[in-house]
Amino acid sequence: MTGQRPGWDAGPVSDSRVIETAAGEPGVTETSVIETQALTKRYPREVTALDGLTVVFAPGITGLIGENGAGKSTLIKILLGLVPPTSGRASVLGRDTAVSAERIRTLTGYMPEHDCLPPDVTGTEFVTHLGRMAGLPATAAKERAAESLRHVGLHEERYRLIGTYSTGMKQRVKLAQTLVGDPRLLLLDEPTTGLDPGGRRAMLDLIARIGGEFGISIVVSSHLLGEVERICDHVVALERGALLRADTMTSFTRVSQVLAVEVDEGRPELAAELSRRGLVSRLDERALLVRLEDDATYDVIRDVIAGLGLPLNRLEQQRRRVEELFRDDQAASDDRVPGGAI
Repeated sequence: MTGQRPGWDAGPVSDSRVIETAAGEPGVTETSVIETQALTKRYPREVTALDGLTVVFAPGITGLIGENGAGKSTLIKILLGLVPPTSGRASVLGRDTAVSAERIRTLTGYMPEHDCLPPDVTGTEFVTHLGRMAGLPATAAKERAAESLRHVGLHEERYRLIGTYSTGMKQRVKLAQTLVGDPRLLLLDEPTTGLDPGGRRAMLDLIARIGGEFGISIVVSSHLLGEVERICDHVVALERGALLRADTMTSFTRVSQVLAVEVDEGRPELAAELSRRGLVSRLDERALLVRLEDDATYDVIRDVIAGLGLPLNRLEQQRRRVEELFRDDQAASDDRVPGGAI
């Protein structure tokens, strides 16, 4: 990531690839923005929020997923230096959270999940104030605030009191304040909370545009897995404070050994005839899901549909979904039809 982002004054902030070596000299890395090693956080009464988490977050947009209580918010707080770990270590943009938390926070934009906005100030006053807290001079903070609010679609409403904003506008002003300090990394905790479907789509499009146009790495914490699939390059999945899986989105959603067969009518008859020929199927919404044994499976399905005189709408390999990670019996394995074992 070099050069100036569109519409932004790059300012004197160092590049995110600069890391602090043991000797205190700068170094360069392009392989990760966040790293944790055996990171553990335990609270009183034997509550374990993170349990030996070792993971690397690559540059780009990463979805941090898991059920409520999986440790997502605790991880973000540790990365920002707001909560100390019980053991292990974490680094953000090459800087150790235990010794460089303040510097990390100047290079990172954070959007909290819950509504924490002051109702009696305007959007521009709020974002300008956060810019000043990030160390910007007064004039630069005002200019950056105007740019940030414009980028999130609040330019016309920037002089309104935040207390008069809709839920969607409040989420946008929270996103705007993450941008004002010219960050190298954004940590967004449930950014679509409280939004209707249209508002969620707009917020996701905005996040994707920020990541693409500005070259800022973004971590999106969410329990809505469809949102993660839509905009993320990578996924880190947590379960009970431990790493369930970390991989690229392409790997997560690769094609499976399951065929989706969609016909306008006659699904019961099709399923019965396929079963008679040794192919077990399962109904999934409008399609029959059939395990792909080999290339001959296509021929059998074609012959059965032709023999029954059914109109074929779709015949293709099913792509896996991120949500299949959290099924109790791991029904997403390539030799099983989603929805149950065969």
